[in-house]
Amino acid sequence: MSTWTPDELTRIGDAEELRIASLREDGSLSSGRTIWVVRDGDDLYVRSVKGTSSDWYRATRARREGRIQAGGVEKDVTFADVGQEHEDRIDAAYRAKYARYSASLIGSVTTGRANATTMRLEPRD
Repeated sequence: MSTWTPDELTRIGDAEELRIASLREDGSLSSGRTIWVVRDGDDLYVRSVKGTSSDWYRATRARREGRIQAGGVEKDVTFADVGQEHEDRIDAAYRAKYARYSASLIGSVTTGRANATTMRLEPRD
């Protein structure tokens, strides 16, 4: 398994938004969606505000691979499910990074519905 470089972690983790596209069954990329991303240590995480009903989230389930773009970094990734043991730290990372937004926006990404879709982005070579 590949790991993020310190530069990639910083650039993606500091980016306001991330563009995420899933890999379709035929090997092509979906049109993608712009979402929030957070960093916790040496890991990067994303969630679906709409929970498992979100189109982009459901598309990541098929092959669990795709591509991200953020902070000037474009990288092929694997979408890894995350257990609840990381939930509090990831919630805190969202609250800290996006603190300037309204409580309702922050709340939408830290609900149980959103938490159930937390994925760790793992770089692929």
